[in-house]
Parts: sequence; C-alpha cells; structure tokens
Amino acid sequence: MVKCFRAREHTREHKEKGTVFMTLEPSVAIVTGAGQGIGRAIALRLAQDGLSVVTVDLRQDPLTQISEEIQALGGNALPLVIDITQSEQREQMIQATLEHFQRLDVLVNNAGIQRISTPLDVTEEHWDEIMNVNAKATYFCCQSALRHMLKQRSGCIVNMASIAGKMASTIHHPIYNVSKAAVLAMTKTLALAYASSGIRINAVCPGIIETPMQDVVDREVARITGQQPAEIRAERMARIPLARIGEPADIAEVVSFLVGPGARYMTGQALNVDGGILTY
Repeated sequence: MVKCFRAREHTREHKEKGTVFMTLEPSVAIVTGAGQGIGRAIALRLAQDGLSVVTVDLRQDPLTQISEEIQALGGNALPLVIDITQSEQREQMIQATLEHFQRLDVLVNNAGIQRISTPLDVTEEHWDEIMNVNAKATYFCCQSALRHMLKQRSGCIVNMASIAGKMASTIHHPIYNVSKAAVLAMTKTLALAYASSGIRINAVCPGIIETPMQDVVDREVARITGQQPAEIRAERMARIPLARIGEPADIAEVVSFLVGPGARYMTGQALNVDGGILTY
C-alpha cells in the first residue's frame, strides 16, 4: 500500500462534545512560495494538521510572519529564503530540512509566477522566465526530494498546476498555460516511475483564486485590452458555475487531503479546484 503517513487514532476533547479524530504522527513538509496567497494557506493548514513546515520564499519578511503564525498555533516552522531556480539553493533547501528535522515526508511545489502577454508578443526572455520557475524549478525540486524519499521508501509530492494546464483559460498568459501543462506531464511521469517505491505524486489545478497574483493578472489584462480590472474580474466570475472566486483555503484543504492517509490510494492525479469551470 502506498502511503505518506502512518495514521493513529486517539480521542481529544471537541469544543462541543467528545469526538474521535484521526491524527498524523509527526511529519515534515516543505512548501515553496509560502509567503503569500495559496502557499501561505497551505503552510498554515499543514501546520494545523500537525506537520512541521519548512516555509520557502524569496522574501524574508513574509516568511518571518508565516513562521510566527505557525508557532503561535503550537507548530514548528523553519523559514528559508531560497531561490528555487538555482540548483545549489534547491539542494540547500533539502539539506537544511534534513539537518533541522531529520526527515522529509512532503514536498508542496507551490511557487509560481505569471506574466501577461498576447501570444505574438511573447519573447524568449518571457518564455525562459516563466518556464524556469513554473516548470524547470518544479521538476528539479521534485528530483531533489525524490532522492531522499527513495531512500526512506515513502513520501508525498503535490505539484501546483492550474486549470490553465488543461485548457486555454485565457489567451493572455500563453506561456503560463504551457508551463502548467508541463507540471501535469511531470506529475504523471514521476508518479508512474516511483509508485512502487512508496511515493505518491499528485497535482492540484486551481481555478480563479483570490490572491495577490490574481489582482496583478486582472490589472495586466486590463492594461493590454483597454478594459477596467473590475470588468476583467466580472468576466471571469461569470464563467464559474459556483458563482464565487475561490479562496486560498479551498486549495489548502485539497492539499491537506492529498498528503494525508485519506488519499493513500491516489497517485498521478490532477484535481480541479475551480468552482466547476472544468468537469474533467
């Protein structure tokens, strides 16, 4: 049976009444792009689940803040300022985790960037910038974590893809679409390669989520189309059957499920969390 964690059952007091909870033995997760938005929500949720969390971002201030929040919850956090596009820094991320916690059970590849452009205005510099972060760095973070997970014959990886990897969600971030399709392809390939070694690898495909990145997208699309950001947001809202923009916590809930024992029979999957935009 492929699994990440060993589940154990114990009883603790619920606010209203006694409830039996399934909790997890102490485990360690790395979350990249943990300083804001979806990554921040994931780091907090995994800490609430009882995991020690290595928070990774390019900026120190948001890392300090999220680490303090995790510690206030009674959890353990290790903030690391890391540029995941740099091979030596990716290795530092893994080694620092192992030195501090002596184990690595979960990698959440959440870090990603957007850049708005029409297809014919894309430059090679634009291509390289997006692909280096969203696809290349994600792949090699997987590779670094897998080398350790293979030794222990257990582990979980969750890659943050997007519905943009399954459909042309808009024509205004063409290379972002390509990069997220690449994330889906690597997730399937690595899942197949290492399932027999006790490692599960899945992807999450967010739709339109209320984050600082989404605000930037609305402004940038408005700039090149001549519309107002509010018009762009309204057009995108109209495509969501559940009639609301998602919250970072909606994604964090699914990541929590994927790294927990409830998903022990799942690998190579790409789960849409998009309010019903995609139904496949």
